[in-house]
Amino acid sequence: MDLFTYREFDTPQRTLLADRMRPETLDEYIGQEHIVGPGKLLRRAIEGDQVSSIVLYGPPGCGKTTLAHIISKRTAGEFVKLNAVDASVKDVREVIEQARMNKSMYGRKTTLFLDEVHRFNSSRQDALLPAVEQGLIVFIGATTENPFHYVNGALLSRSTLFQLHKLTKRHALEAMRRALADKDRGLGFMNLQVDEEALDHIASMAGGDIRRALNALELAAVTTPSRPDGSVHITLEVAQESIRMPTVKADESTQYDVLSAFHKSVRGSSDAALFWFLYAVEKLGMDPMVFIRRLIVACSEDIGLANPQAMVQAVTAMDAYHKIGWPEAKYNIAQAILFAVESPKSNAVATAIGRVADEIERLGAAEVPLHLRDTHYRGAEQLGHVGYKYPHDYPGHYVKQQYLPDASGERTFYEATEQGTEERIRQNQQRRRKADS
Repeated sequence: MDLFTYREFDTPQRTLLADRMRPETLDEYIGQEHIVGPGKLLRRAIEGDQVSSIVLYGPPGCGKTTLAHIISKRTAGEFVKLNAVDASVKDVREVIEQARMNKSMYGRKTTLFLDEVHRFNSSRQDALLPAVEQGLIVFIGATTENPFHYVNGALLSRSTLFQLHKLTKRHALEAMRRALADKDRGLGFMNLQVDEEALDHIASMAGGDIRRALNALELAAVTTPSRPDGSVHITLEVAQESIRMPTVKADESTQYDVLSAFHKSVRGSSDAALFWFLYAVEKLGMDPMVFIRRLIVACSEDIGLANPQAMVQAVTAMDAYHKIGWPEAKYNIAQAILFAVESPKSNAVATAIGRVADEIERLGAAEVPLHLRDTHYRGAEQLGHVGYKYPHDYPGHYVKQQYLPDASGERTFYEATEQGTEERIRQNQQRRRKADS
């Protein structure tokens, strides 16, 4: 059978319930109403066989492959499926060459569905780009990973990104009830009695993955002994044996997201900051040091001089972790996290750094004023390196003089806030400015 006329979606040898129950039309499709609901762009494109290059991004079991399956049923052109796990550049080039022939000889378009596109390295994605730009193929990529991290920018810019949401318990229940009622493709031919609490358990444990829910339901149905009357009773106990707690996804993109959630929570929620930290370390297996380092940064970026003790707590927690290890050090780290979250907040340090960076960029080069230059050598006075006023010789240990480069004038970069101990710094700044005027 030819690669380019073969459609895996049409093969009749499917045995898994999830494959047999795969929706054939958009009316059978479950969820993702925000992109394929009545009147939505993608729905109109599919129904009119006008799908352009797209990237489908979402968690496992949310319907990405099913959408591609439905598109394959609606298109009048050729539809080719490749899986990025085992496809090579040679495979891609063969598809492109056949697509060129289809277009020139028959005027037929070719749609290439590339599943798990994030597994395609950069060179293999580059091989696709010219064909997409020239309109030789319509590219459909499916990925569970953040496409902005794993799909080449040029390929992504030439595709429309559709984000699919994680399906819910309600969606899993709907899919299972359909399967139980369908006598042709589902389990309706069996004499099944399924307790509602069994369905509820499977739907809850599936975590929004319809494929996983249907596989568990089928496993329960085919492995449970029949009763004397020939019926099969699926109880909660049977359901519990058929599906286990899903493994937690902990890829690089997820780890960045969890770390981001942690840092943002440090700015506003003790409960959330502690949750994301412990979830990442104990559930995802992330290194505690990743969070300690981020906490130390946050102690200056988000707290700063509003409570300088926050950094002391964080650095001490890091020292405790190095000395006593995990899990004992979780108490020390948790203490530092809670101390930081409950501290008064100020981003004045980060703001000052940003302002200085802008000024450095504006100046290009900066000369040190003569009176601030080094004078620890004979002849410094002859070069004009004089005029520095020693602040400790003046009342309040302060005297007005120029410290910045001539081109900067009297710029202000650090503005203390009214938060925590920074209020005293703010008052001191105001006193100096009053004395200067």
